[in-house]
Parts: sequence; C-alpha cells; structure tokens
Amino acid sequence: MCGIVGYVGFQQAAPILLQGLSKLEYRGYDSAGIAVRDGEKDIKVVKARGRLQSLCDKTDDGKAVPGCTGIGHTRWATHGEPSETNAHPHITDDENVTGVHNGIIENYQELREKLQRHGYTFYSQTDTEVAIKLIDYYYKKYNLGPVDAITRTMVRVRGSYALAVMFKDYPGQVYAARKESPMVIGLTEGEAFLSSDVSVLLSHTRSVYYVGNLELACMSAGEVHFYNLDGDEVEKQTTEITWDAAAAEKGGFNHFMMKEIFEQPVAIENTLKSLIPDGAIDFSAQGIDDDYLKSVRRIVITACGSAWHVGMSAQYVIEQLARIPVRVELASELRYRNMIFDKDDLVVIISQSGETADSLAALREAKENGIKTLAVVNVLGSTIAREADMVIYTMAGPEISVATTKAYSTQLVVMYSLAVQMGKARGLIDDTAYTHYIEELRALPGKIEKILENKERLQWFASKFAGAHDVFFIGRGIDYAVSLEGSLKMKEISYIHSEAYAAGELKHGTISLIEPGTLVIGVMTQPALYEKTLSNMIECKARGAYLMALTVHGKYEIEDSAEFAFYIPKCDPAFAGSLAVIPLQLMGYYVSVAKGLDVDKPRNLAKSVTVE
Repeated sequence: MCGIVGYVGFQQAAPILLQGLSKLEYRGYDSAGIAVRDGEKDIKVVKARGRLQSLCDKTDDGKAVPGCTGIGHTRWATHGEPSETNAHPHITDDENVTGVHNGIIENYQELREKLQRHGYTFYSQTDTEVAIKLIDYYYKKYNLGPVDAITRTMVRVRGSYALAVMFKDYPGQVYAARKESPMVIGLTEGEAFLSSDVSVLLSHTRSVYYVGNLELACMSAGEVHFYNLDGDEVEKQTTEITWDAAAAEKGGFNHFMMKEIFEQPVAIENTLKSLIPDGAIDFSAQGIDDDYLKSVRRIVITACGSAWHVGMSAQYVIEQLARIPVRVELASELRYRNMIFDKDDLVVIISQSGETADSLAALREAKENGIKTLAVVNVLGSTIAREADMVIYTMAGPEISVATTKAYSTQLVVMYSLAVQMGKARGLIDDTAYTHYIEELRALPGKIEKILENKERLQWFASKFAGAHDVFFIGRGIDYAVSLEGSLKMKEISYIHSEAYAAGELKHGTISLIEPGTLVIGVMTQPALYEKTLSNMIECKARGAYLMALTVHGKYEIEDSAEFAFYIPKCDPAFAGSLAVIPLQLMGYYVSVAKGLDVDKPRNLAKSVTVE
C-alpha cells in the first residue's frame, strides 16, 4: 500500500519520479506528490489529489520542476482523508526535513502530543507528518547526523513503515529506512533509484539491493551505503532481476489485467519448468527431499485474499493425493489466535509480493513455535522469502493489476506439484499415476490457451449483466474453492455484490436471497459432484434465477437447464480449478469494462497489503 520512489543523479528528477509513480499507482491512487531539489536551492514540493495524472498536469509531466534529486509518493489513505493537504511528501515548517512514508505508525498520536509539547505544529491528519517531524526533532535536539536521527526515530515508532527522506543540509542525498514495508534500490553509473517495487527499476537496472528489515540506506549519485539500527555500516549483496522490463508494460492490451490473464499459460509453463526439469518433480533446489515430505504429519496453509483461495483449492488436492490433513487459515486470524502447532507440522505461507503484513506475522508466529515454514512467493528477495525456512518461487513475473490472475494460477500449480510429490514420497502414487499427473500438469497451459480463444462468448454474456445487483457463485469441493476466487474477482473490480457458497449450503438460508433475474454461476468440474450441484442450480432456477453453468466438455445436458453454458477442456479433476478460474477472471473483467470502471485500479484497494 502506497508507493515510494526516489532518484539521485544527473538527469532531471521529476520526470523520472512521475514515470516511476505511474508504475506504482496500483499501490494507491488517492493522491500523489513529489519533492525535488535543484542543487543547493530550496526543496520544491508539488502535490495533487486524485490520480497521478493530476500531478502530471500540474507539473507539465515534471518538466516544470527542475532538480536532479527527489522523492515521490502515490497514496492509499490510512490516516486522514484523501486531500492535497494529507498527500505526501510532508515537510517541516523550516523545510529542514522532507519525507514520504508507506505503512502505519501505531503510536503516532502519542508522538504527535510529545512534539506539540516541544513547539511543533501540524497541518495534516497523517501519521507521516509526525514521523518526519520526529526525525527533525532528534536531528536538532541532539545535533545528530541524518543516520542517527533516523535510527532514533525507527526505535521510537511502533508499526510498519518505509521512509524516504531528504535533509536541507545534505543536498544530493536521499535517505531510506524500512520496517516490514518493502524497499529496493538500484544503481547505475552516476545514478541511484529507490522504489517500493522492483518493477519500477527494470528500465534502469537489473542489479538491485533489497533494504533489510530495520535497516536504512543513504543514496547519492551512483552510490549507496547501508546501516543497521546502531548506525553501523553493513555490507549488502546485489540481486539480479531476470524479469523482462517489457513484462511490466501493457504491451498493446487495454488493461494490465487482461494482459496478465493472457500471460497465464506462459507463467504456468515457466513455473512448472522450474519444478519439473526432467520429467519428475524436483524440490532439491528448495531444500525439500522425499524423506522430509514423508515426515510431515499436517500442513497448515496461511494466506490472505486470493492466495487464501489457492490454499482452499490446495487443501482438497493435498488431502486427496497425499492423504495428509490440511488446515487453511486466514493469516489475519492466525496471528491473533492461540494456534495449536505440532512439531511435525509444515506451515505454508502463500503471498505474491512476499511482503503481506498478516502473512509475514503468521510466518513469524510459526517460527516462534519451532515449526518448519515454506513460502510460496513471486518476488525474489522479499521478506517472507528471506525469513521462511524454505521457499518456492512462482515464475509469474511482475503483476501490476490489483486483481491477481497469473500469480494465483502459478501459486496453484506450485501447490499441485507439492501434493503430487508428497503423494509419491508417501507411497500413495505409483509410477503410472505419477507420470499421468505430470502430463496433466504440463498440459494445463495449452488448455488455458483454448479457453482464452473463446473469450468473446464470455464478453457477450458479461455485457448482459453489467447492471446486476447480486451474483452468486456455487460449487462443491474444489469447485467451491474456485467459486470463492470467481466471486472475489467479480466484486473487487465490478463493485457488484457477489458471494460464493458451498452449493449444499444453499438451503440453509442463502436461497432466500434468490430473486427473479438473479445470476447464479454454477461451477461443476468434479464428476462425482456434478449431479448434486446441478440439482442445486435447478432449485435456484425454480425461484427465478438466471443460470450460468461452468463445466467440462461432454456435459451438454446442462444446456437444458442453464441459460448459458461455458465449457473447459477435460483434465484430471484434481487440477480442474486451474482451468475453471480463467472464465471467472474474464467474467469479472468484462463486467467491469462494460460498466466503464478502472479495471486495474479498483476503488479503495491496493496491490500489496503491507499494513494490517
């Protein structure tokens, strides 16, 4: 949540900052601002409410703001309503310290009162202004340098944060600090770049430094130094990013979401190639062998949002193929309950960004209890990846749209692969079945491409329901888990109220909500559960519902009952969720487009949830 950029070099900073913010706007778009310094001259701060374009218009795309050192910010409001006053950057009255911030400072009210007693006044409602003025307070009171003033502030504040700060007395330098919230720095000859997301840096450099938790950095032209909380300099290694810079651009699509939907076959194929290099699943690079997989007695999957839905699907597959009990826990709940762990548990944390605050807290809870942890993440070097005992990287590449698609799909095939290998290691899957499952996994990308070839049918159908008030998704087993993700896609980008229900639960209250014309989408990919779910759909139709059926080729009798049917290719039922989710992603997308909404930046949402 919220996006930070910074630049020090020989080029005009403002256009570079605005370009970076355009790639971070998915993290927040309530307001935006930049602060730029031209040599020894005063810092110029420009802010605007609303989308980044307002700031671009105000600065002539940055050309009207001279200077080669600067910081920028795009905001997702936490403390204080969206407004130009509350927009970042924030600055002290004497312009001594200027800064931007991502995160939440939990004790900001206490700190604000302390600073007021020392003569500070406040113009905004934000916790960020408090942090900037606290840095200024320590800087002046103890006659400290920037590093010591920032470290004292880091020790004093509670909560999560990423900070980028400029000091009046230190032109040509930008200071950065972080706790929990991500921050990455890239260097080129005579230039330094700072961002909340590595995708911003790809057009400048592929060699980056990840700022560690409770670390700070000092950037100058072509140079960066890192420090710990004691103010001692620390050495850091660079990480080479293999993503193609073009992967973070729209590439001719109208929206990132549609581009990322179409990238799913390649993303899944790349992920599977990393796990199945020579005809067999191989986790040796992750430090996972069959002996360990045999020793696991229970799996606890914890995640948030769509990643939690991945866990819900994986639960059915792992229990079916490996016969290991699985619990799926919302990370935001696990961290606040007295979870009972066993020494032979494996806790799997799923997160696209690897920075999700609740998921990170759940990981640390497990580690404090001495439990082995496995991270499934997309971002190399992210906090969750670094802190987990084991990590499997998805090969989704940069995902820009707030509504996840390819990250979800790659996480799902990672969990399928884990389920198959656990079943093989435990003697439950013989060689013939093992070969079958691997062939079925490898066939998924091609089958998804066939679904995408029929997208126009879904576009036509979705346009009919752009004015819907309620949509219900129903299914049983894996189909219920897929329905959860389909419902989330619908509500988060189209703003239509939608819910997913286990089909067998309809008669326990939910069916009373069905009115004439209500769209009910039935997911029916599991042969053993097909007839039961069809029966539930017919019960809805008897009460006036309009039925859409999502099923597998060969079930043509559904057209006698449903007003619209969409078919996916045949596959092993255990992996059908990977195919069934694609039409549901397209449905959400096309409904949103038909309503004229901003698909990639849905209201009130941000891509990476790094605060509670």
